[in-house]
Amino acid sequence: MTQRAGSIRKAVIPVAGLGTRFVPATKAVPKELLPVVDRPAIEYIVEEAVRAGCTDVLMVTGRGKGAIEDHFDQAPELQGALEAKGDDQRAGRVGRSSELGRDVHFVRQGEALGLGHAVLRGRAHVGDEPFAVLLGDDMIDEEDRLLERMLQVQTERGGSVVALMEVPPEHADRYGCAEATPLGEDLVQVTGLVEKPAPEEAPSNLAVIGRYVLHPRIFEELERTQPGKGGEIQLTDAMLALANADGDGAGVTGVVFRGRRYDTGDRLEYLKAVVQLGERHPELGEDFRAWLQDRVPARGPA
Repeated sequence: MTQRAGSIRKAVIPVAGLGTRFVPATKAVPKELLPVVDRPAIEYIVEEAVRAGCTDVLMVTGRGKGAIEDHFDQAPELQGALEAKGDDQRAGRVGRSSELGRDVHFVRQGEALGLGHAVLRGRAHVGDEPFAVLLGDDMIDEEDRLLERMLQVQTERGGSVVALMEVPPEHADRYGCAEATPLGEDLVQVTGLVEKPAPEEAPSNLAVIGRYVLHPRIFEELERTQPGKGGEIQLTDAMLALANADGDGAGVTGVVFRGRRYDTGDRLEYLKAVVQLGERHPELGEDFRAWLQDRVPARGPA
């Protein structure tokens, strides 16, 4: 299957996770709606997909996630109230989330059987074309155009593409890790994938992060994939099968990302994301930076 440049238009965003690392904050609020400065994390993710040209977005949800759908719905009462007060700026922000939601669709995962199963639930919507997968708690800085680069690589090389990031060896058990052969400045040929290996068993320090561009053949592999680590259907297992397969849709290329990534599914990393993006906020950044400069010396070392 040969794709013309810019033709990958569909994205799948799994958002069915329980957010257990943030309880009790996520007891009634989906973790994807926790604010990063003044916007929920999931809005950053959808904007990234749309910015890269993936204007048809499917979210794979679960129980208790209805508020995500509400966030991307029209809110005429709220928008009207803000406009009546002359607060056009905030009214525009409400309208922006609704505008993003026009091409956002939703499907339930049903059983929580892992990331591979969540991606498989998108099969009917995606059809027979390459598509992007963006994890809902993995934010990439908007100035670092990782997804655009991955879409370009898939168009040029075919097969599937995964985002990789160099991590300290002792952190290998937090990620899927790739065995790979260098291809160029930021590209590798993936020959092996291991889900959350013990540090001494990791094939490299190249960790899989939450961006994928997948050939539709992945669905056939996911159908055949048996539950792996944690009793879940692992996306990495299906990708490994494609990495070692032949024919149309085979092969996995890794894009080694060296930009800014924010893991909003981890409490400490979430706080770091709020601070880093808060410092650069067009309205709040200057005052926030001044407060930080006063605050840090005042407290001294912990």
